[in-house]
Amino acid sequence: MTPMKKTTSLNVTTPSEREILMTRVFDAPRELVFEAHSKPELIRRWLLGPDGWSMPVCEVDFRVGGKYRYVWRCERETTPGCAPGMEMGMGGVYQEIVVPERIVATEKFDQAWYQGEALCTLVLLEKGGRTTLQQSMLYESRAVRDAVLKSGMESGVEASYDRLAKILAS
Repeated sequence: MTPMKKTTSLNVTTPSEREILMTRVFDAPRELVFEAHSKPELIRRWLLGPDGWSMPVCEVDFRVGGKYRYVWRCERETTPGCAPGMEMGMGGVYQEIVVPERIVATEKFDQAWYQGEALCTLVLLEKGGRTTLQQSMLYESRAVRDAVLKSGMESGVEASYDRLAKILAS
């Protein structure tokens, strides 16, 4: 496992040639963290990436075989490549759901900037009222994984998880 950048809240590693693993600890029971990943009214409050983005579309058919779709809109230029009004969409299919500990789903962007689709696995482990979130993404190749790492997605994920931590604390 190769460590990447260690931040105060998000740990990103590359456990295999095709995989990214992100780990974050939340001061909340895993049932709440799970709900935040499965209910559209909660997802659209935190899964926004860097400041300046909104989520006008958040459709979730939360069952095995069900689909989800997210569309983000740049509201104000706060990050490179973000022009007001620009939209970015993605979706996928839920492959496995184990309440409140595991969600497996595919992921594919509308304007595919990497080849194929990713397989994303969310695992939630609770100890003493704190939940360790492990989000792994398995890509079609090492080149795709490396392109995703270079995209700046880590800062967007960290901003989203920081937002989620505030929501869970309220």
